Amino acid sequence: MKVLIVKTSSMGDVIHTLPALTDAVNAIPGIRFDWVVEEAFAEIPGWHFAVDKVIPVAIRRWRKNLWKTFTGGEWKRYRSMLAETEYDLVIDAQGLLKSALLVTRYSRGIRCGYDKASAREPLAARFYQRSFNVSKNQHAVERTRQLFAQALGYELQGRGDFAIRKHFISDQTSASDYLVFLHSTTRFDKHWPEEYWLELIDKAIAAGWKIKLPWGNPEEQARAERLAKGHSAVEVLPKLNLAEVTTVLAGAAGCVSVDTGLSHMAAALDRPNVILFGSTDPGLVGGYGKGQVCLEAKTQIDSGRDVAPTVFVNLTPEIVWQTLTSQCLTAED
Repeated sequence: MKVLIVKTSSMGDVIHTLPALTDAVNAIPGIRFDWVVEEAFAEIPGWHFAVDKVIPVAIRRWRKNLWKTFTGGEWKRYRSMLAETEYDLVIDAQGLLKSALLVTRYSRGIRCGYDKASAREPLAARFYQRSFNVSKNQHAVERTRQLFAQALGYELQGRGDFAIRKHFISDQTSASDYLVFLHSTTRFDKHWPEEYWLELIDKAIAAGWKIKLPWGNPEEQARAERLAKGHSAVEVLPKLNLAEVTTVLAGAAGCVSVDTGLSHMAAALDRPNVILFGSTDPGLVGGYGKGQVCLEAKTQIDSGRDVAPTVFVNLTPEIVWQTLTSQCLTAED
């Protein structure tokens, strides 16, 4: 059986789709997948053992220069790749009008997706030949697992398994001596205060841990260097691509992360992880899986501290460290 998945973005959404593939493989021997995904995240589907072909799209980039997209041959190549295979099913796991159009116009196979009550954009359901009702009031991983189970005709069992850790690390790997602190995100009010990071680093080093700090742009690099200053046990990593930083995460004993896509990657790798939420909340897309703990600043007792951004004032290093050591690092790996 051959299935095409349409799940283009974001990083977290793409990661959250992986357990549905594992379910399908366990239920339907021999099933294989191709996957349509945004070019920035095109590496991720290929890390799952059941994916044969990744078909990249560049919707965000194409919108900026439609003329070049159509005249330069890129659009034609995409359509050609999509039409190469006759699929048993085409599952749009995105639930948006743009993803539905990507499915209906150019792919070959029975088109499936969320019904109008379940899709993020109800109009998308009109483009499917089969649509399914999946409650919105549950974690994104479980929603996607249920969509696949209904479309492919099997019963779900147990907790979802991302099944990508073995792509990066073997079961025989020795115990890690380092933690990864994912300090970078897109918005200022999602950043945990640097003062708090410095205090957390001191606590981790005093407990005998080494710390690795990844970064993705010059501003994040500068922050990492400030956090590492004066600490020989803290390593500012070189500029890494997605596969390289994922390898670092896979080898970590645990993580502390702000609300960012890489926090979902840590979860997918089964790494113990404390995720820090200030202006945002975990809602239905927080850390999923073993050893994942979401801490919300708004639920903590007044600390009386003076830090920026102020939304995090009550989520102190003491709380984060106690949570990491008592609830995450002690969890069975």
